Amino acid sequence: MADCFDTVIISDLHLGSEVSQAGAALAFLQSARFKRLILLGDIFADLNFRRLTKEHWKFLGHIRKLSNPRHEIEVVWVEGNHDHGLTEVMSHLVGVPVYQEYEWQYDGKRHLAIHGHQFDSFAVGNAFLSKVGNFIFLQLQKFDSKNKRFARYLDRLNTRWLRLSEQVAHGALSYAKPGKTERIFCGHTHAPLARERDGVEYYNSGAWVDQRCTYITIGPEGVEIHDYVHETDNRDPGEERIPAFADAAAITVPAGLFPDEVYEGIPG
Repeated sequence: MADCFDTVIISDLHLGSEVSQAGAALAFLQSARFKRLILLGDIFADLNFRRLTKEHWKFLGHIRKLSNPRHEIEVVWVEGNHDHGLTEVMSHLVGVPVYQEYEWQYDGKRHLAIHGHQFDSFAVGNAFLSKVGNFIFLQLQKFDSKNKRFARYLDRLNTRWLRLSEQVAHGALSYAKPGKTERIFCGHTHAPLARERDGVEYYNSGAWVDQRCTYITIGPEGVEIHDYVHETDNRDPGEERIPAFADAAAITVPAGLFPDEVYEGIPG
């Protein structure tokens, strides 16, 4: 990838889950060039670090490396609903600031990044049930096939059943009223999406939990949603799990789209 982008946005890696494509995300970040990286929430599946594999720790190690001032890259972590409670830990773990929402300016436009669960009526009104559902989903992944096809199918089905793409897009566009921001970016739904209403642009960065992984770039060509093309990893995602507080990857740990969507997929 020859271009150097102003900003790259990735979200929803769900590190610690069997479906996380952390290896692909690491390969992408190692090949990309950018001035700012926004981790747009749900980087973790839950607060249980014992679920993390060696591959997951390598990803976190690379984030810590990027955050080193000598690289002159701004790394920002926007908290998602699955990351809740990790703010202080993350600041120490990977050396990056964590925000509820993050604003910046580029090319004369105001940009806002917010994970998007704030616009999910089920997640907001049923926090306990959401946690129970996530726990069951994580357990189900252990008994799924090697490629986790059934778990990934359930994830896509959940997005369609709750109409998350519609909910989050509508909520985000209403939140970013004209005059407040020109572009708003979310994750949470696991479905890439681009829309525009009343002069406000909305983009969803998708996720890194399926065979199709997506990310957003912002640069001279505007905002683009990309597919990351990578070779299928046939290893069992549950391999090489390591203890929660091991010294891994140079880290020291402290004690389904709808018809009216506009989507542009560009190979990475």
